[in-house]
Amino acid sequence: MLPSVNTETVSSDSQTRKYLLSLADGRTVETVLMGYSGRYTACVSTQVGCAMGCVFCATGQMGFSRHLRTGEIVAQVLHCRRALQDAGFGGLRNLVLMGMGEPLHNYEAVMAALEIITDRRGINIGPAHITISTVGVVPGILRLAEEQQPYGLAVSLHGASEEERAALVPVSRRWPLAELVGACREYGQRTGRRIFFEWTLIAGRNDSIETAQRLATLLSGIDAHINLIPLNPTGNYSGLAASTEAVGAFQHVLREAGFPATIRQRRGIDVAAGCGQLRARE
Repeated sequence: MLPSVNTETVSSDSQTRKYLLSLADGRTVETVLMGYSGRYTACVSTQVGCAMGCVFCATGQMGFSRHLRTGEIVAQVLHCRRALQDAGFGGLRNLVLMGMGEPLHNYEAVMAALEIITDRRGINIGPAHITISTVGVVPGILRLAEEQQPYGLAVSLHGASEEERAALVPVSRRWPLAELVGACREYGQRTGRRIFFEWTLIAGRNDSIETAQRLATLLSGIDAHINLIPLNPTGNYSGLAASTEAVGAFQHVLREAGFPATIRQRRGIDVAAGCGQLRARE
């Protein structure tokens, strides 16, 4: 049974659609469908709220309610596929678990859902087109490596020193930066897979040349691609996005150090559908 659509919000450029979906117990989650040239990507949630508490993230600001069940994760993908079919668009190509919640905090349900989503008799999205995003749940990263799970891994880093990261990502106090980077090195060695590191750039907090240099040193030897994401606004965080000049300079340092570094294409900001903006509200 698919969740009911409470509201559908379309961005001004019509390329992003955000759905507020009602679950059987009355709770709600947000799911985002993004259109790019010739392809569509669904960004789905894995929890109602989130326990990780990242200070700049709207989902973290709302706290944790419960894990989503396997069927509730799969149902979001089915909803997005049906929405594309009803609109006469192409099929759903990519899936990112970057919506509300921490996927590796709900490991069992997430992996069970992905088995269904990748099954050729089911939704049939290839593992190479699926990315799991984590804020740094070390046991989950190591388990992905041990089980040789075939999905992409994205790690939200945001700080290149323990002090810098802990101020933005409280879970760093449980799994310190050195432990997290060590787990990423082990993941890369055991799987041979590239890791995508997500870096939200906040003016005056983590956008300096010196920080970029520390980041390059920190990730030395890891097969890494770094996604730079200028901060998206949320109601309960006063930080500002790094300037265009600061973002470009940060990217330049990383590229000079040999890392692929791209600036995330911003989508759905006007309807609070961007990275860190989901909050399950009207």
